[in-house]
Amino acid sequence: MSMDQHTGFSLLQPVGKDVKYLRLPDHVMHDLGLEAFCKAVSGDDRERRLITNILSQITDDVSVAAYRRQIFADIYRLPELRKTMLELFDKIQFMKDFSTMHKNSDEELSLWHLFHRLDEIDDYIQTVETMRNCLSDDRIQSEGLISLRDYLAKLYRDACFSEMKKDIEALKMKASDVQSVTLGINVNERFEAISVGLVSVNKKPFKKSNVVSSFADAIASKDKLCDTADWDGDMHYQLVDKQEKRSIADHIEKEAGFLGAMSTIVNATADGGEAGSTFYLDTVVNKMLSSLVKKLNDTLTKYADVAIVNVSGLVPEFVYYIRCAEHISGLKEKGCVFCEAQPENESETSMSAKGFYNLKLAMNMENVGEIVSNNLTFDKEHTVYILTGANRGGKTTITQAVGQLFVLAQGGLFVPAKSFCYVPCDCIYTHFPADEDKTMDLGRLGEECVRFKEMFSKATGKSLMLLNETFSTTSFEEGYYIARDSVKALMTKAVRTIYNTHMHKLGEDAEEFAGEGVDAGAASLIMKTEDGRRSFKVELSQPEGSSYANDIAKKYGVTYDMLISGL
Repeated sequence: MSMDQHTGFSLLQPVGKDVKYLRLPDHVMHDLGLEAFCKAVSGDDRERRLITNILSQITDDVSVAAYRRQIFADIYRLPELRKTMLELFDKIQFMKDFSTMHKNSDEELSLWHLFHRLDEIDDYIQTVETMRNCLSDDRIQSEGLISLRDYLAKLYRDACFSEMKKDIEALKMKASDVQSVTLGINVNERFEAISVGLVSVNKKPFKKSNVVSSFADAIASKDKLCDTADWDGDMHYQLVDKQEKRSIADHIEKEAGFLGAMSTIVNATADGGEAGSTFYLDTVVNKMLSSLVKKLNDTLTKYADVAIVNVSGLVPEFVYYIRCAEHISGLKEKGCVFCEAQPENESETSMSAKGFYNLKLAMNMENVGEIVSNNLTFDKEHTVYILTGANRGGKTTITQAVGQLFVLAQGGLFVPAKSFCYVPCDCIYTHFPADEDKTMDLGRLGEECVRFKEMFSKATGKSLMLLNETFSTTSFEEGYYIARDSVKALMTKAVRTIYNTHMHKLGEDAEEFAGEGVDAGAASLIMKTEDGRRSFKVELSQPEGSSYANDIAKKYGVTYDMLISGL
């Protein structure tokens, strides 16, 4: 998919980049605990779906990760920029909701419509100007925001906004400024109207006088007959009697009955008094101006399209960065540690994470000072980790945390760690226990085998595989047999993997799994215990299942010697 398909410019990938994205399977965000993160970032359903969608689109392109990270860093560092942008977005949304730009109507476009459009385009231009000026902050360092500033400047120039702004100042009139409209009526020798045209739109009203005498004066002498159709301001008008509510037609028939031409035209109105006059004026002006107004409106709409369509296409991407920056800023104030991730191309070490922790766990803790952080590395000797440890010792928590690091980092966000260097992954696969209702047909073990085979077939040497108690729903002997072959297969593809399991023998045999010609290693990783207590720290070591059980037995007095000592 293309991230810049709507605007020609994107804050999610460099301009001109042809990037291939894979969407994370639907359950992955849930398995990694990132649904909770997205919900915490925004309470708005539409924004939450947007944030989830962006984080779920994965690419292993290093330039994309670096591009996003730089933009996020700028937006995070500049809270005033976030505030100004959010205010602009509210204004843009308001203009989109109430704009007449694309509203369809059976009625022909009126003068009022044109005046309103002039106001609208003025607002659009100011919006582009404000965003451009906002991005002129010298503290902005990211390629993306600097490019956006240049993009907006070019947009402004190409649309001739500065010239348009001057034109609007010259053209723009409020509807209330229009006090009168001068109409020109072409008549034949019988004084029958054959066409009507607009002579002028005036800011001053006509002076009151008798319409009959005015017309008589106008035609009484040849000197009064005009050689051109230009109005010289000499004509006057008769005010329609508001109190008697007489129709325009009645009024003119009484005062100037011989003016059949005018009477014929005015008779088209149905209302009476001034209300009828207003209706009549609007109808006549609409008919006369429909072509002109439509042409002007089409031109204005093109300007509005440039301003609002191009800029509003960037709003969701900005919202993604801004909402995440606000949430992470709040977590940092709470005491959580975050760092800028460092994406790398192919490297001997495909991940080095120091001082990392599970973000979902931290978000739910009152005292984040109690968070236990860990260090972990993926390299050729440590491509597949067999993670063992006691129940509720933190195996699932640390497995989730590794997945969180990659998703957040590749989304350009700061990550919950002291430092994080990584080679981006092309996709993340999670194999966590399934719900009961999903295993009815195949049984639990059958369902696990089908899911794992599908994941393995799609995984590459750039993928991340996170297995949680996979193949543990059968006997130890059967589970071990399947798990051993699965680990060997993962090593042939060099898939970065964390496999947390209760099968301690899998960890004990890890170093023996490497086959001939396999450029990847498996290692035993344990959740340490100290004096029988869970430490929630990981360590490269042989499984300590028996020693841990012995510590627990001693703590609660259930060793053989302790049990029989009282006999």
